[in-house]
Amino acid sequence: MTCSPKRSKSGRTALLPQRRIRFREILLVILERGMARGVKMELRFGDEDQNNQKHKDASGYMTGKRGDLLRDLYGDLYGAETEKNADQSAVQSPENRKEGVSGEEKLRSGSSLEQEMDALSRAQEALMEAARKFNREGVQKNTGAEEKTEKKAEPETDPMEDLNELIGLAGIKHDVRELYDFTKIQKLRRDAGLKTVPVSMHLVFTGNPGTGKTTVARILARLYKQIGVLSKGQLVECDRSGLVAGYVGQTAVKTQKKIEEAMGGVLFIDEAYSLARGADQGNDFGQEAIDTLLKAMEDHRDEFVVIVAGYTKPMKTFIHSNPGLQSRFNKFIEFPDYSVEELLAIFDLNCRKYQYVPDKEARDQVKTLLMLRKAQTPENFANAREVRNLFESIITNQARRIAALANPTPEEMQRIKVEDLRDELDDAASEEKILEKTAKFESDIDMSLSNSSIGAEASAENGLTI
Repeated sequence: MTCSPKRSKSGRTALLPQRRIRFREILLVILERGMARGVKMELRFGDEDQNNQKHKDASGYMTGKRGDLLRDLYGDLYGAETEKNADQSAVQSPENRKEGVSGEEKLRSGSSLEQEMDALSRAQEALMEAARKFNREGVQKNTGAEEKTEKKAEPETDPMEDLNELIGLAGIKHDVRELYDFTKIQKLRRDAGLKTVPVSMHLVFTGNPGTGKTTVARILARLYKQIGVLSKGQLVECDRSGLVAGYVGQTAVKTQKKIEEAMGGVLFIDEAYSLARGADQGNDFGQEAIDTLLKAMEDHRDEFVVIVAGYTKPMKTFIHSNPGLQSRFNKFIEFPDYSVEELLAIFDLNCRKYQYVPDKEARDQVKTLLMLRKAQTPENFANAREVRNLFESIITNQARRIAALANPTPEEMQRIKVEDLRDELDDAASEEKILEKTAKFESDIDMSLSNSSIGAEASAENGLTI
C-alpha cells in the first residue's frame, strides 16, 4: 500500500494511507457536483430576472463550503510545530502568502482521525442541506407551474338538467323522462318489498346521424346510475368492428370483452344492423356476436343496459328479423332531424362555447347554407354533425384571414365575417347550379318520353306502328 509522510506532534514520521486521500477527493467531487446540480435546478425553476443573483448566491455558498471542507479534510497533513525549520517553511510558503493563511494556523489545523471523521460528517450535512434547499425550492416552483397548467376536473352536473338544456328533441326528452320515472318507481317498489312489473331497459335509437343519439344515451346512463339501477353509469361505444373478429371463435371472445367493459353501465352499439350483414350467405361472424350479446343480456339482465342505434328502416328490419332481439328490444325511440332554426341555434352554441361572434350578414349566410344542405340530402342529413363541420370550416377560413393581420385585437380574433364563408358559399353556388342543370336535364327527358308516348298512341290510333 502506497503511503505518504505525515509529521506528528512528537516529530516522528507517520504514514497516511493513500486511500484516505482518495476518499477525500471523491467527497469533494460529490460536494461540487451536488452544488452544481442545485444551481442548475435553481436556474431551471427560477425566474429569468433572478437567475444571475441566485447563481452568485449559490456559487458563493458552494465556494465557501468547499474551502471549509478543504481546511477540515487536509489539515491533518501538517503536524504540530516541533521544528523551527518546519514553522519557517510554512510561514514563508508562497501559497500561504497568497491565501493569507499563516503557517502557524495551518500547523494548528492538524487533526486526528476523530477530527477528520467529524469534518467528513459536517461536509455531508452541508451537502444534504444544500440539496434539500435547492430541491425544496425547485419542487415548490415546479409544483406551482404544474398546478397552473393542470386542467381542473369539471364539476359533475345533474343529468336531467343536461337533458333539458339540449336544443330541440322535445319528444325525446318526454320519452326519456317517462322512462326514467317508470324505472325509478319500479326500483323503489322493489326496495320496499312490493311486486314490480318486468320491463326491459334495453332500447333502440333510430334516426339520421347527428340527431343526438349518443348524447342522450350518455345522459340516460347517468340517470340510471342516479336512481341506483346501474352501479357505474359509464357509456361504452362500439360498432360492428368492436364486436366481430375475422376468424372462427374470436368473435365471441371479442364481444364478451366489450360486454364486461360495459358492466354497470350502458353498451351503445352504433349501426347495429351491420351485425346481420352476410348472414344469408352463412359466411359472416356477426350472428355469433348477436348470440353472445343475447346470452349476456339474459344472464346479466340487471347489470347493464344495451342500446342499439342506426338508420330507422334498417334498424326496424334488423330487430324484427330476429325473435331474440325482438323480445329484448321492445322500446323504440325515434330521433327526428333538426329544423333549420335548431341547426342555427346549434351553430350559435358553438360560437359562444369557443368565443366567436358572427356578423349579422355572416349568420344569415350560415342559415342559408344549412337550409341548402338540408334540402340536398333529406334522407341522410348529418344534422348537428353537419353544423360542426361547417363551423370548423368557417373558423379555419377566419384564422387564415386573421393571420395576415400584423397585430390582431381580441375583438378581431373573435369576429366572423361573411368573407370567412366565401369558400362554403362558392361550393354551395356550384352545387346549386349542378342541381339546376340536373333538374332541367331530368325535366327534358321526362318531356321527351311524354312526347314519345303521345306520338305512339296517336300512331296506334291511325293504324301505324313505330
